[in-house]
Amino acid sequence: MMNAEALSGAGDLARRDRPLEGLRVLELGSLIAGPFATRIMAEFGAEVIKVERPGIGDPLRTWRYVDPRTKTSLWWALQSRNKKLVTLNVGHPEGLDIAKRLAAETDIVVENFKPGTLEKLGLGWDVLHELNPRLILVRVSGYGQTGPYKDRPGFANIGEAMGGIRYVTGEPGRAPVRSGISLGDSLASLYAVIGALMAVHARDVRGTGEGQVVDVALYEAVFNLMESMVPEFDVAGIVRERTGSSLPGITPSNTYCAKDGSYVAIGGNSDAIFKRLMRAIGRPELGDDPRYATNADRTEHADELDSLIENWVEGRPTGEIMRILFD
Repeated sequence: MMNAEALSGAGDLARRDRPLEGLRVLELGSLIAGPFATRIMAEFGAEVIKVERPGIGDPLRTWRYVDPRTKTSLWWALQSRNKKLVTLNVGHPEGLDIAKRLAAETDIVVENFKPGTLEKLGLGWDVLHELNPRLILVRVSGYGQTGPYKDRPGFANIGEAMGGIRYVTGEPGRAPVRSGISLGDSLASLYAVIGALMAVHARDVRGTGEGQVVDVALYEAVFNLMESMVPEFDVAGIVRERTGSSLPGITPSNTYCAKDGSYVAIGGNSDAIFKRLMRAIGRPELGDDPRYATNADRTEHADELDSLIENWVEGRPTGEIMRILFD
């Protein structure tokens, strides 16, 4: 077993008392969603044991930039920091036995296999719960452990499309775009951590003494971010469309190009902040203009306000803009 702290350069913060000290977590997964969840737990003090397959390891070891000094990717080093690493062939009887012994002494198991894989390996919930009734099993997958799509493989880009965030991201009239990161995986990881800690609270604080299954689906994690889009459609038939860098219904809130080619994000969302923004750009009278009194009023005039702010920004370098707005 090897400690990943030496590989990732964890500093003094890793050695301080942190809120999850005393929790042991067994990571049975790879790539992004499961390991990112356990990385968060490790950063806050949990003892995380990461299981990797012999010979192959986590595929993330070779994704993106590979550090020639360590022969592993910097992404893997980031994802694996503060964890303990063990190579284990769970498909072999001896490896399965070791995995069971680890699970018997673990608070939380995190896995992000395709549903049914853990059962085929002989580590399904029935087996784990019998071994350790206090164990919490966190399962992250594309579509969850039940339902008509449960047997389909799922990746972040599909979860983002199914969850709706892809549809509203991009320029009007053009194809949807993705963010430059695996957003769906990371969102599911956050909900996995939230679910795990809720289960710990139920077991240890409410005093049930029992573990439970936390079932996280990538598409549901994304869908939960979709604000009021579903009731807006149900009640008023509104379909929110792609609006580029602006935020529909909240004005002003956009990204503008400065004189030096850099982009500056500016938000004057509340009534008071809008007044201060107008003073900062030399148009204090607009802060008292009844056409812009409330957010609803400003949204009716979003295009003209965007043009006004854009004209002010494009005539100044970024440094000057920042000094004025933060003064």
